[in-house]
Amino acid sequence: MKVLSVVGARPQFVKLAPIAEAFAATEHQHVIVHTGQHYDKNMSDVFFADLKIPAPDVHLGVGSGSHGVQTGAMLSSLDAVLDEHRPDWVLVYGDTNSTLAGTLSAVKMHLPVAHLEAGLRSFNRSMPEEHNRVLTDHAADLLLVPTKVAMGHLTNEGLKDRALLVGDVMTDVCFRVRDAVSNDSFALPEGLKSGEYVVATVHRAENTDDPARLAAIVDGLADAGYPVLLLAHPRLVAKCAEHGIKLERPDGSLHVREPLAYPEMVAAVLGSSGVVTDSGGLQKEAFLLGRVCTTLRTETEWVETLEDGWNVLLSDMSKLPQLAARPVPAADRPMPYGDGHAAGRVVTALTE
Repeated sequence: MKVLSVVGARPQFVKLAPIAEAFAATEHQHVIVHTGQHYDKNMSDVFFADLKIPAPDVHLGVGSGSHGVQTGAMLSSLDAVLDEHRPDWVLVYGDTNSTLAGTLSAVKMHLPVAHLEAGLRSFNRSMPEEHNRVLTDHAADLLLVPTKVAMGHLTNEGLKDRALLVGDVMTDVCFRVRDAVSNDSFALPEGLKSGEYVVATVHRAENTDDPARLAAIVDGLADAGYPVLLLAHPRLVAKCAEHGIKLERPDGSLHVREPLAYPEMVAAVLGSSGVVTDSGGLQKEAFLLGRVCTTLRTETEWVETLEDGWNVLLSDMSKLPQLAARPVPAADRPMPYGDGHAAGRVVTALTE
């Protein structure tokens, strides 16, 4: 069996790691195609190195651009790649433009498509990711589902017969890295103490494109009460510069760093008191690692994290300081994301 994986962004590289490892233990052929959607070294290359993912067999190098331009560039390049390899399965991951482009190219060439992390819904149609995941689910031949909630969404959309509950591969890699990192896996910047800082990331358009909202988020982080380790996505840096918003604060409340390699990110979250983010992946990673999360959105695909207040959705930035470093809930943390062996089930499902 030949399986061709299409990836292009940080969350997909993390999901790819356990899949690539599971395929390496078989005689199946696994071809990795990197679209180049995330082309910055800290958002791409370091993940392949630190998670021990084989180098991509094909790199399309599409780079940045509007959604239409970026997706179109991927489509124009993928046809030749798929025609050359003619895989038994095209495996797409998550909800990015790379996901949609891989799906559209494959179905037009009558190649079977499997969607990893199928069935997630935010029900917010202003999010490009929501369109990508819905369109992909309805076009794919096999839906590899991470949670019972996601299975319910697919059932409601008439897609149950194509869906298989395998668990969440993010759990696989998060637990593997958690067990491997040590106290010296991440060197804290000067001024931060273990257990007494908040990890933050901000990158979504709804938070960065509105100058007033972005300023309120940055000010809210600066007033969080605990120092904040702000892992600055290139989009955040660019938009702050465009809007004249200063990330560096004289009082040292914000410690701005470039995005971390995945093992460093896990170590940083483990050493923190909590997480503030608008990232889907980091919400779940915080939950899996037992840290409270404040999500700067009005909805989440990972509704299971909201139980007992492990994750809180926030649209009113005036409340950010009081939520950012709140204590861990007293209730036991549920474990709805599988047992850490989802990747093996994915390979088995594709084989069968």
